[in-house]
Amino acid sequence: MPIPETMPAVVNYSPEPGSVELREVDVPDIGEEEVLLAVEAVGICGSDVHQWQNTHSWTVNYPCILGHEFGGTVARTGSRVDAVVEGDRVVSETAAVIDPDSPYTRQGEYQLDPSRLGFGNGVDGAMAPYVAVPERCLHPIPDDLPFEKAALTEPCCVAYNAVCENATVQPGDHVLVLGPGPIGLLCARMAALSGAAHLVVAGLPSDTGRLEAARQLGADTTLDDPEAVAPFVEELGDGRGVDVVVDASGVSAALEQAMEVVRPAGHITKVGWGPQPMDYSLDPVVQKNVTVQGSFSHNWPIWERVIRMLSAGQIDLDPVIDRVAPLDDWHDCFARMHEKEYVKAVLTPTTGDASASAAAGA
Repeated sequence: MPIPETMPAVVNYSPEPGSVELREVDVPDIGEEEVLLAVEAVGICGSDVHQWQNTHSWTVNYPCILGHEFGGTVARTGSRVDAVVEGDRVVSETAAVIDPDSPYTRQGEYQLDPSRLGFGNGVDGAMAPYVAVPERCLHPIPDDLPFEKAALTEPCCVAYNAVCENATVQPGDHVLVLGPGPIGLLCARMAALSGAAHLVVAGLPSDTGRLEAARQLGADTTLDDPEAVAPFVEELGDGRGVDVVVDASGVSAALEQAMEVVRPAGHITKVGWGPQPMDYSLDPVVQKNVTVQGSFSHNWPIWERVIRMLSAGQIDLDPVIDRVAPLDDWHDCFARMHEKEYVKAVLTPTTGDASASAAAGA
């Protein structure tokens, strides 16, 4: 199939709220070590919605095509690409630009390279029929893994890193996940797979649909009132607190609550972003001898492991994906995610096939 010269793309063009639109742009050129990927599916991340609303706390190089959760088919390869060929089914990591000489890159932790640029904020992303991707970012996927699920490898990797690498969940632990957004829900699934004895997911009254998804993913208890969390934890186990808290909310109040309900010598992993300042003391961390661990992004071995988990059916994404839609429907999908009508929507830029839509009225 011939590759066109231009294409439609969902472009974040300025920091003003609402500054995202569908624009006609040039199909990108590729370098010697890049591929041109025909994007079969791209997930809408909460960070995409935050950039649309200008509620984010990271740098964006405007204008920028959104989209960093994606998979597709190799359409063209650079002259020095040898690990993939045209027609291969792949998913892509998010670290679009890294310094190969950075000490973090050299030790395999390239996601922590300070000069790193990611798809969808640092460089053009995948909410378009084609995206240029470095060969080093690509992971082959099996033929029986649908693209709309393969595209969510990235948020699954975020959750795996938060729970299975940066937290300390062990069989028998009581675990609390604060914030039932897509990352929080996937963190809950990872905690369930890690052997949590009692898994609690807490949100707000507006999170009804997301908390139902949490139960489908393995949560033993869901709470829709922040004021109910501490009393529940007091009745759980020996009443001294949960072993592990995953803060996937990002709001400042969530970390304060985490410090309140974690047990002495317990563990808090913070994976949610949020620009709000803290107006409280961190003394409970000292008093309880608590570990507070940040968790950012992922790297190559995590991607390989998560792809195996998806292929084996260990991560059921059906409760998470509410809609698969063509690129033209981006605005409706963004709005419904913003209003919490959807947990997750996936766009299909190349095929435009919305046949997998699962949302009522989609």
